[in-house]
Amino acid sequence: MEILSLLGDGMLVALQPLNLMLILIGVSLGLFIGAMPGLGSVNGVAILLPITFLVPPGSAIIFLAAIYYGAMYGGAISSITLGIPGASTAVATTFDGRPLAMKGMARLALVAAAVGSFVGGTVSNVLFSFLAPLLATVALSFGPPEIFALMLLAFATFVGLGGDDIPKTVFSICFGLVLATVGFDQISGAPRLILFDMTGFLGGISFLVLAIGVYGIGEMLWTIESTRGEITKSEADISVKGIIEDTGTSVKKGWKGMSIGSFLGFFVGILPAAGATPASLMSYAVTKMVSKNPEQFGQGHVGGVAAPEAGNNSASTGSMLPMLTLGIPGSPTTAILLGGMVIWGLTPGPRLFVEQSDFVWGLIGSFYISNFFALLVNLTFIPLFIWMLRMPFTILAPLIFVLSIVGGYAAMQDMFDIWLLLAFGFGAFFLRKFDYPLAPAVLAIVLGPIAEPTLRQSLLLSSGDPSIFFTRPIAAPIMLVAIILLLLPALKFLRRGKSSRAA
Repeated sequence: MEILSLLGDGMLVALQPLNLMLILIGVSLGLFIGAMPGLGSVNGVAILLPITFLVPPGSAIIFLAAIYYGAMYGGAISSITLGIPGASTAVATTFDGRPLAMKGMARLALVAAAVGSFVGGTVSNVLFSFLAPLLATVALSFGPPEIFALMLLAFATFVGLGGDDIPKTVFSICFGLVLATVGFDQISGAPRLILFDMTGFLGGISFLVLAIGVYGIGEMLWTIESTRGEITKSEADISVKGIIEDTGTSVKKGWKGMSIGSFLGFFVGILPAAGATPASLMSYAVTKMVSKNPEQFGQGHVGGVAAPEAGNNSASTGSMLPMLTLGIPGSPTTAILLGGMVIWGLTPGPRLFVEQSDFVWGLIGSFYISNFFALLVNLTFIPLFIWMLRMPFTILAPLIFVLSIVGGYAAMQDMFDIWLLLAFGFGAFFLRKFDYPLAPAVLAIVLGPIAEPTLRQSLLLSSGDPSIFFTRPIAAPIMLVAIILLLLPALKFLRRGKSSRAA
């Protein structure tokens, strides 16, 4: 009852006129920041951080958190309407969101994304409110072996339960892992895979550049080639009644993905340095794993939109937990929020809930308000997003190209990234022509920088003994499930061979 009382007081703080206005402005700005390729929540929060010094510290963090919420919603918009991920957190949404839009069901995809985001945000808010101290302790118990086991499980789901050609899936994962190793070694500091001694590779390959190249330029080239230059449109009806009907449809068809994304996303989000991008990709992979029709994923499945959107929104709230309770940022965006809190004279950590109770519960209360406002703003602007799809592709194609180039340049302002972006675009186009799945490569380049150092740190802890992954109580069951999934294709092959011999 004490928690409910504190949460009620926090809601009252969030509903104060100034805070309410900042929440509405924040989620609206975040929606469009998230929808713009190359920006995303990190850049949006960083750019608008100086503005917050005009308001009290509590209102400032509420405003920045609202931007973060809005950006998580907004990333799906360009993923669905243009096929360009607005941010790395929305890459998984492109897998099924764009095919739905191309089938004339963009409204359903946008509604599913909005509802999935709302459900994920609501579940994570409730978990945050009631389980914060306990979950902070659980997060601390995750060392390098547990995190590596979790990363391996994410790869295993694509291999063991993917509907694609297994050798091509494994090749795609290995190719992504190779790209993830370009740049300086995180442990030894030695440069690796610096092709032709180009200094641009020293900083590694930006995931944003890869995502925009693959799903922006690559998707545009694929659409042009598949339509043979014909003028194509993606039709979609706009009506309030239709949006209400699609809300029911998205809940009916995507409830499993929303449930998985909400809980898994929050759990991954509270792990330090994990963030919303791995959470969304893992939510997509697990939802596909437990689906009765996994072959429909990638072709335009509502669950394939709802799961990653629930996952990234849930993870965004989850990443706030280690920041507030331990002073450890759970994502790049919360690292900026942590810096802002220090500037405002607030010290994150266990004592924050005691010494700054009004601030903490006012922030938690704002999560609920921001989540509700973000849903309303998103649904309100769906007609505008649908209008974008009514433009002929002869107009959309140049627009996609320009947005991709601008988005790729905006992150680091380096022309080397533009050449890489174009190379990835053409590479993705040819891989798709030869039926190589792109999603496993994208997953590998996201999780590779997390999996490799945790593997090496684990082996350093055990003096090179791999049994460390099977003797720790949390890592062992995760590793066993991952190994079973990796062996599943071989077991299926043997079973098919035995059946054919019997026939």
